[in-house]
Amino acid sequence: MRKVDPHPGYPPEEGRYIRGNDTSPVAVAIVLNREEDKIPREIEQLVRVGVESGAALSGTVQTENIGFEKIICNVVANPNIRYIVLSGPESDGHLTGDALKALFQNGVDEKKQIIGTDAPHPLLYNIPMEFIDRFREQVRLIDLQFRGTPESIRKAVWSCYQEQPVQFEDMEVYDPGAYHKPPMSGKITDRVMQPWNLPQNQEELAAIEKMKKLLSRLRKGKKEKA
Repeated sequence: MRKVDPHPGYPPEEGRYIRGNDTSPVAVAIVLNREEDKIPREIEQLVRVGVESGAALSGTVQTENIGFEKIICNVVANPNIRYIVLSGPESDGHLTGDALKALFQNGVDEKKQIIGTDAPHPLLYNIPMEFIDRFREQVRLIDLQFRGTPESIRKAVWSCYQEQPVQFEDMEVYDPGAYHKPPMSGKITDRVMQPWNLPQNQEELAAIEKMKKLLSRLRKGKKEKA
């Protein structure tokens, strides 16, 4: 079975995850719906079970924008990862699970906004379209949201390791080996935290530039009076 070395900088993005076996065909993403310093013990357990069962990466994801961008960058930097196991609850403020499933099912529009989700800000602004396309080509989603247990995550990870297809719930899974294209550099190019607040067209951009010039003149006038 073909396995390859990840990108030399793998994993390029930091986050709340544990690094496991670099040749593993699976990563585990647990939806986090609490503040970082109030992570429930059961969520921590699911993350640990993921990496102890053999996942390449196992961690939490909270936001449907920067959070997804980090996952995408880390996954495309390691062609051995062919599955994402989604588990945990839903995040009421972000609808993270809903957005991730929509990303796999529907992709993004020309503005890199995830299609078909009610999540408030499902915009993958900080990564190129080729990263998004590669991610959706390279990996499949195993949906255990709302019903993931330590046992089911272990079984999901084990199933992804098999050389011959096995049945896991309603899916047939196995390790197909590394994706056929080389690892990508996988780094977030910008870190715009609220891209939905950026100007959406030339009229908005012109209005912002006009306001900046006005503020500059006002500041200059105050300095001259002083």
